[in-house]
Amino acid sequence: MFNRVLRLSQSSRNQLTTWLSKGNLSSSSNSRVPLLEPATTTQQVIAREDKYGAHNYHPLPVAIDRGSGVFVWDIEGRKYYDFLSAYSSLNQGHCHPRILKAFQEQAGKLTLTSRAFYNTSLGEFEEFVTKLFGYDKVLPMNGGVDACETACKLARRWGYDVKGVPTNEARILFVQNNFWGRTLAAISSSTDPSSYAGFGPYMPNFDTVPYDDLPALERWLSTHKETAVAFMVEPIQGEAGVVVPSDGYLKGARDLCTKYNVLLICDEIQTGLGRTGKMLAVDYEGIKPDIITLGKALSGGFYPVSAVLANDPVMLVIKPGEHGSTYGGNPLAAKISIEALKVILEEGLIDNAFAMGNLLRDELSKLDNRVVKMVRGRGLLNAIIIDSKYDSWDLCLKLKENGLLAKPTHGDKIRLAPPLTINQEQIVDCCNIIKKTIEALP
Repeated sequence: MFNRVLRLSQSSRNQLTTWLSKGNLSSSSNSRVPLLEPATTTQQVIAREDKYGAHNYHPLPVAIDRGSGVFVWDIEGRKYYDFLSAYSSLNQGHCHPRILKAFQEQAGKLTLTSRAFYNTSLGEFEEFVTKLFGYDKVLPMNGGVDACETACKLARRWGYDVKGVPTNEARILFVQNNFWGRTLAAISSSTDPSSYAGFGPYMPNFDTVPYDDLPALERWLSTHKETAVAFMVEPIQGEAGVVVPSDGYLKGARDLCTKYNVLLICDEIQTGLGRTGKMLAVDYEGIKPDIITLGKALSGGFYPVSAVLANDPVMLVIKPGEHGSTYGGNPLAAKISIEALKVILEEGLIDNAFAMGNLLRDELSKLDNRVVKMVRGRGLLNAIIIDSKYDSWDLCLKLKENGLLAKPTHGDKIRLAPPLTINQEQIVDCCNIIKKTIEALP
């Protein structure tokens, strides 16, 4: 059957010959491979992305070619401190050798099976992560937005099956200036026009209240007590400019969610895994959310991995066929994540983040207050707020010229979040770079 000849009429053959002659296809598979000239300068890299890529990002004009630990090098060989860490994906530093080894070993053995079959790595990851964080179950996904949307699905289903919310009336509450991604569901909860404007209609029954406002939270819960299923919140707002809530806010939110029989979802995609000087940012108040979402540093920057943690009464409302992902829970991701977590635990990165964060804020607090109006953060998730007469983008360009990469967020704020492997000497060096850059401003 495989040797049958496809018989075409003469007119069909002529049409096919004409189509092929226009370069649509070739009998030689090699001629179908695009020929690429290697980029050798930053400008060539930028020009290529601008021509062939979607314009949905506005990167700093630096073309990074390689990285190691807390450093990256651009295509011309210039060295920089990385003070963004891929939005906290690189807590373990660039190209950590232990995670690289786990990646290479598993990649040469088995990478993907889909969840149509069992594989020998997923259960190992599931046992490790649930025991580490103290939950019954984990649902693995890919990116952080996948995890948060999964949490919303779980909350809705729990609301219908367990709480008894009438069909299609479940409501989920978020806080103003939240950020958990750019899917249609994520932007439906956003209060930032640059995220949601022009992309409607939006997900129904998503509401917002001010961040760090327990009275507003209770008013909403009491108003919607029959239909409220979840309150999702970042323990520290990252994209909003590293906004740290008042002491007791998270504990109060936990108590109110318990009082009104509503699930507390804490988005630890950016704040978790040692970034704030605790394994989870919620550990500062000793609370246990009903659902935790993890991502970013869960793979140490090697691979898209995220996870949703919950106990059985929540997690088991989802039945086979009702949620999933082809790549979610693949064996490569599982092995990488186990090693990434072990590195955080065994190499003391949590304690280091706490100590180096204190040092960083102490040094930043000495900066010229004509320029820096506020320093805030926890651990190694920090931000400086710039006086409005200065341009934060321009300041980041000047920091780049002096060997430090950072990025503005929400106008007047610059997030400072180096890998958790950074040491005291490097922190002092970076603070000197920041000080020198700021002092050179007019």
